[in-house]
Amino acid sequence: MSALKWQGWLVGLVTLAGLLVFAPLGLYVWASGGPSDGAGAPRPALEGVRVTGCRIDPASRRVVAGVEAAGRPEGPGAYVVTVEFRDTARAEPGGRSAESLVRIPGVAVTATEHAEALGPVWPVATVPWCGAAAATFTPTEPRP
Repeated sequence: MSALKWQGWLVGLVTLAGLLVFAPLGLYVWASGGPSDGAGAPRPALEGVRVTGCRIDPASRRVVAGVEAAGRPEGPGAYVVTVEFRDTARAEPGGRSAESLVRIPGVAVTATEHAEALGPVWPVATVPWCGAAAATFTPTEPRP
């Protein structure tokens, strides 16, 4: 037999051995992919939050952002939302923007709660942009 024929057999045997070793592992991972009740993985808290409005308070010239938080299937809880204030919708690379934290407590499973985030004093000639930069959700522990 030539050396090329031996190399072909060797590649075939190594491939077969790899399939015999890794196929059961792949099937195990695929079969145990998630819970059987269909609940799935918890979604990130930022998905349950949105900024509903962005305006300048005429008396103080500060930016006010309306924030809305939706209930989560894991139960009632509280959100802490970081709201970002910029003069453009696109973030500048390496640029900094003003941020504010707003806490939205007591969000029930099926409820939608609203709050306002107070931003910085805004220049007269520019229009503000407000957006949710980050959010965390903390479930409320049931009281005995």
